[in-house]
Amino acid sequence: MNSYKPLSLYIHIPFCVRKCLYCDFLSFPEAEGMRLRYMDALYREIERWGEELKDHKVITVFIGGGTPSLLSGSEIMLLMKTVRENFDLERGAEITIESNPGTLSEENLSACLLSGINRLSMGLQSCHNNELKILGRIHRFEDFLKNYTLARSVGFQNINIDLMSALPHQTTQSWEDNLKQVIALSPEHISAYSLIIEEGTPFYDLYHREVALRDADKLPAGSSLPTEDEEREMYHLTGSMLKTAGYGRYEISNYALSGKECAHNKVYWTRGEYLGLGLGASSLLHACRFKNTSVLKDYCVHPENAVAEEELLSKQAAMSEAMFLGLRLTEGVDMDAFRARYEEDPLILYEDWIKKMCSEGLLVLNGTHLYLSETGLDLANYVMGGFV
Repeated sequence: MNSYKPLSLYIHIPFCVRKCLYCDFLSFPEAEGMRLRYMDALYREIERWGEELKDHKVITVFIGGGTPSLLSGSEIMLLMKTVRENFDLERGAEITIESNPGTLSEENLSACLLSGINRLSMGLQSCHNNELKILGRIHRFEDFLKNYTLARSVGFQNINIDLMSALPHQTTQSWEDNLKQVIALSPEHISAYSLIIEEGTPFYDLYHREVALRDADKLPAGSSLPTEDEEREMYHLTGSMLKTAGYGRYEISNYALSGKECAHNKVYWTRGEYLGLGLGASSLLHACRFKNTSVLKDYCVHPENAVAEEELLSKQAAMSEAMFLGLRLTEGVDMDAFRARYEEDPLILYEDWIKKMCSEGLLVLNGTHLYLSETGLDLANYVMGGFV
């Protein structure tokens, strides 16, 4: 029987119509003619790595951005053709493409399915047009509904919807309405994140003083941002409503119908090997983390030498990652799998912290698994910090 090494691919498409006000991802509006040059460089990078990783089988693919749904049908077909010609792609592999409402058409959706893309992730964020405007999104809720209906009619049977809570001027009631409307659409997967206001974004310039006050628990009444208590209320409401609707939480911010968990993201959280292709894409291969250049011109000229940062992880660093990443999953860290992989016992390595967290009711050790309690989920960063 032939053995192979499992591998996941992340493919970055950095172009977007307009950068959203909260976004700190590596993305930007397309300059004239740049997309053609970029895609050509991307094909060359795929060919280079396909030659080097012939002993690997690709188990998941995730095309992210930016806005990959800006690609034409022919570009999508050529991208997936290049992947298949250069990598051993597992039959039935989960292949996801991210999209922005308002950028989908019957032509590019059909091309996705024809090329083997079988999972669509749609960045809705909110069902309220006033909240979408605050975020700087290019679409209205009506655009999303048209695109969602179109995706279903074309044949997509696995769709994720992204939602974002704790927005400026958002109330618990408006968040509850968001959840109700999305649940009524019956997507297979829902990602529900709290807004994080990152330095270097327009949102940071607008709201950084309020963020500091909220973090210090001194946010005055009538402020734009929800208080920490309101943010937690939204988070708990998400869990309870989605559970009632049949969505199981399998990760801190991700919910799915049975059997529809995102296989690609679980590779990240369990420290599987993955290769990032494209501008600024990150990889984990052979105990080494590396990242491509974020300079577009450099990438387009020399995609075969795109790696700009590289770090060989120590065993200690790898074990630390396995703990705090694994705890993002509601099933937690499999103690037996950890011992088999690293030939170390996590209950001895992290004995003091695990005992402390269990005694405080933040971690639960149940048989072979260590996971966050319901209370621990609220204090996840604190708990995970003890394994760093």
